Amino acid sequence: MNMLIYLIPIALFMGGMGLVAFLWSLRSGQYDDLEGAAWRILSDDDVGPPTA
Repeated sequence: MNMLIYLIPIALFMGGMGLVAFLWSLRSGQYDDLEGAAWRILSDDDVGPPTA
């Protein structure tokens, strides 16, 4: 029972840090372009002819 005195604040702190990290990622634009990377991998934007 004494361990709950330590574990509950640690769990609340870690949950708060996760929430802060999620809110930071929202504000920094991490989720703005979800389909861009999928389309970029399909595009064929070679700069020049292949060298062999």
